[in-house]
Amino acid sequence: MTITCFIRYQIDPFQRDDFRQYAENWGRIIPRCGGHLVGYFLPHEGTNDIAWGLIAFASLAAYEEYRARLKTDAESRANFALSRSKKFILREERSFVEIVDGTFGLPSTLV
Repeated sequence: MTITCFIRYQIDPFQRDDFRQYAENWGRIIPRCGGHLVGYFLPHEGTNDIAWGLIAFASLAAYEEYRARLKTDAESRANFALSRSKKFILREERSFVEIVDGTFGLPSTLV
């Protein structure tokens, strides 16, 4: 993976369970449509209204192909409709980042 789409969500903290279901749904949809799902993350401590989703791709072109597939996938369209109808996502921001070689996925060296 050469790029990762880093999605920052501002969510309604009173609809946390709805966002969890939305994220779990993407766990089936994203790989099927060509993305490598790194994961979705809900707030645990501190700020209670910020969540993240990370999806990796080989290139921006691969991301564009993935986006086109999402538009034709019935479960994807239903998941987007769920978020619009329940309004648990208040704001969404996307950034594209690249991994710095030698810094990702390193295990702890503590024994």
